[in-house]
Amino acid sequence: MGNLEEILSRGVEEIIEKDSLIEKLKSRKKLRFKFGVDPTAPDIHLGIAVLLRKLAEFQKLGHKIIFLIGDFTATIGDPSGVNKTRPILTPREIDQNARTYLAQAGKILDIKKTEIRRNSEWYKKMSLADFLKIKSHFTIQRILERDDFSDRLKQGVEIVSYEIDYPVLQAYDSVMLRADIEIGGTDQKFNMLAGRRLMKKMGLPPQDVMTMKILVGTDGKKKMSKSLGNYIGIAESPQEMYGKIMSIPDELIEPYLLLCTDISLDEVRAIKNPRDRKARLAFEIVQIYHGQKAAQEAEEEFNQIFKESQVPSKIPVTFVKSSKIIDILVETGLASSKSEARRLVEQGGVRIKIKNKRVKIKDINAGIPIKENPIIQVGKRRFVRVKK
Repeated sequence: MGNLEEILSRGVEEIIEKDSLIEKLKSRKKLRFKFGVDPTAPDIHLGIAVLLRKLAEFQKLGHKIIFLIGDFTATIGDPSGVNKTRPILTPREIDQNARTYLAQAGKILDIKKTEIRRNSEWYKKMSLADFLKIKSHFTIQRILERDDFSDRLKQGVEIVSYEIDYPVLQAYDSVMLRADIEIGGTDQKFNMLAGRRLMKKMGLPPQDVMTMKILVGTDGKKKMSKSLGNYIGIAESPQEMYGKIMSIPDELIEPYLLLCTDISLDEVRAIKNPRDRKARLAFEIVQIYHGQKAAQEAEEEFNQIFKESQVPSKIPVTFVKSSKIIDILVETGLASSKSEARRLVEQGGVRIKIKNKRVKIKDINAGIPIKENPIIQVGKRRFVRVKK
């Protein structure tokens, strides 16, 4: 099997049924791989990219990838991995997010060879009687076995009735798409198995299920998520992406290498210095999404800032009205509010550079000599030159 063994193991948590999938793959039949995503946010981050990269491997083997946009299910919200009801999005928000998703997915998948579907195709035409017939294949007891629901019941947190329908809807997507296999994170196992069971009950060959390991966010604690702010977007600038990767805890280096790159772990383990390992990781990930030249420039700029204590070669310029540091931080977007600006100053996170002198700002009422066109620095990676 050679390369196939690598594909079926790297980053993979579990395959149900593995023997069935291997048999199908060996038959050289063109399989239908289902991947569903609810466009609840505009950007794809590295956590979602883990799944897309696995799909791309199967696409290169000649299989059909079905990229299902859950424009109908996004109006409900998947309760996977959450302890409260998700906010409902408007159709306009969903459509805008879907367009961005597809554009970014094209960095990983060959979109021209990908079958793009939306589950509103069938749900908008479905009658209540048809839906109730599908629901008759499910029991409340089985749905409430799901960890997200059982945990919320124990904690006394509300479960809105329509959330219980989410696994039913995702399962029926597999029926409509005639999926041979569905790929998702471990948090999607319940939903994907629901699809497998429903296909059996409706007289179809059941889809196999592949769960992928979950990518932990930059905080080193929780699943990578836009809502938690611990994400790295694949459309972020090379400099921002490189800097974020260099900030992850050392214990995440190998999981990120395994899930986000094709590098051999043995190759990286041969690098003894953790900082050098992380630099290798950062370079590789930036190269995947922005190219080798951009990765080299991001690496050089990072070293320039952190090793040589210099500023980036390219710094955005913002014209400001006030000379007070609190106002400047808000006007430049370095802080979202005056209260955040005060906090940044009080915590020692704000510096200014005028000519060759760099000074930490300690006074929240400090004034800045704007005529000198100073550089304002917040944290390690955010710089803005200000002018009047």
